[in-house]
Amino acid sequence: MNNLATVTTAQTDTDVMQQYLRDILLSPVYQAAVETPLDAMPKLSQRLGHNVLLKREDKQPVYSFKLRGAFNKLHKVQQQNPTASVVCASAGNHAQGVALSASKLGLKATIVMPITTPEIKVAAVKALGGNVVLHGTAFDEANSYAINLANTEGAIYIPPFDDSDVIAGQGTVAKELLSQHNQLNTVFIPVGGGGLLAGMAVYIKAIQPHVRVVGVEPEDAACLKAALDAGQPVTLDRVGLFADGVAVKRIGNETFNLAKRFCDEVITVSSDEICAAIKDIFDDLRAVAEPAGALALAGLKKYSQQLKNSTLSKPQQLAAVLSGANLNFDTLRYVSERCELGEKKEAVFAVTIPEEKGSFRRFCQTLGGRAITEFNYRYASDNKAHIFVGIKLRHGQQELNTVTDLLTKAGYDFQDLSDDELAKLHVRHMVGGMPPRQLQEQVYQFNFPEYPGALMNFLNTLGEHWNITLFHYRNHGAATGDVLAGFEAASHDDIAQYLDKLGYQYQLVSNNRSYQTFLTAG
Repeated sequence: MNNLATVTTAQTDTDVMQQYLRDILLSPVYQAAVETPLDAMPKLSQRLGHNVLLKREDKQPVYSFKLRGAFNKLHKVQQQNPTASVVCASAGNHAQGVALSASKLGLKATIVMPITTPEIKVAAVKALGGNVVLHGTAFDEANSYAINLANTEGAIYIPPFDDSDVIAGQGTVAKELLSQHNQLNTVFIPVGGGGLLAGMAVYIKAIQPHVRVVGVEPEDAACLKAALDAGQPVTLDRVGLFADGVAVKRIGNETFNLAKRFCDEVITVSSDEICAAIKDIFDDLRAVAEPAGALALAGLKKYSQQLKNSTLSKPQQLAAVLSGANLNFDTLRYVSERCELGEKKEAVFAVTIPEEKGSFRRFCQTLGGRAITEFNYRYASDNKAHIFVGIKLRHGQQELNTVTDLLTKAGYDFQDLSDDELAKLHVRHMVGGMPPRQLQEQVYQFNFPEYPGALMNFLNTLGEHWNITLFHYRNHGAATGDVLAGFEAASHDDIAQYLDKLGYQYQLVSNNRSYQTFLTAG
């Protein structure tokens, strides 16, 4: 029942397009799926200078396009064997698509999921009628088990992408897209195993061959780009898991053959650029995309920058597929930390400053009034201190170059960590710790107002009078922020008058147990 590798080198592009065009046009996906809207993104369009449209596959009953391919495949199975059982392996959107499709068609579905799958996803599949079997710690183990289970029990294995019926089902996204807007210049499609790209690309090139088709992959999971470079599918050693919906080590054989014929270009994007795209979607549409769901828009933004740098100045009609919204809520914490970096609106540095009164204030003055978005520091020695600092940028790379010039001229030893994944993911949260010697230290938690000059007001009031021994600050865009700061002082009474003069809400936390356990010496 698995229609694998149906495209051969002997077939012309026209033959392939006719084969898939018929299957896409006759696909019965709307017995389960819905036609999703094509939404304008006015804020992003104005910023990029092109008309940006988003195909909202997050509006499907299972919040993902995967329902289309699953239903088209299972409908074929049901037509040939109304009492068939089906098996698949998935930790995400494919699982829900198969479960709902089987329920609609009266088929028994077993979904093999890794034991590491979050309970919310397991519960979602069960709620849709799927029989969940937990096996293995990763997808590959679960998939092997699913294939063996299908063979031993006489069930039909449902592949997630490398199947002509699945591909045709996904191609119905393009059928809707071109009927909703027939003047598109370029369409951006996320790539994992390649099923969505393959189905959409073959339909677009059959109907409007002048429309450019661009596949978008994460930099750390670019299996299609690797295959195109090698001339055949290859297996990546490892893939990044942030955009878990497209974390695929090897492109499918059939999907590769179609992509090679009908995809014009492949763009790769970073995790930070994906985070920025998630924020763009929220800002324009108040929708929350999963990382894989925002992947295509991240590619669109990168492509628009290429247009800006080329001789082509005419505004373009650009569409991207928001492929899904099955987001683990905890991921939003990561997204909020990284979206400004992805938009080049923030840079992070490691800087060495003198360990003396007023050094932090002088550092801020060197930056010429630019807002500090993050500051992590712990007293390290009597001579110098290493700080982790975030700086807000209004003009992207141009302003970043200006900042580095200012720091260089001022004689600071520094490193730009904006592209250092280890620093952004781990080191920023580990700066500090215990000081090398016992300090007479008073520690306060401040409710810090978020307005220009608030930090300098703090430093001008306190920084010249007291040695700052600890400082942790992160700007999250709210009206107020929390700051943890320590001062070398024998008692609260010594510093109280300056704190009152500052006028910010504060609380003495020197007796806090966690502070004493992790941030004091001896």
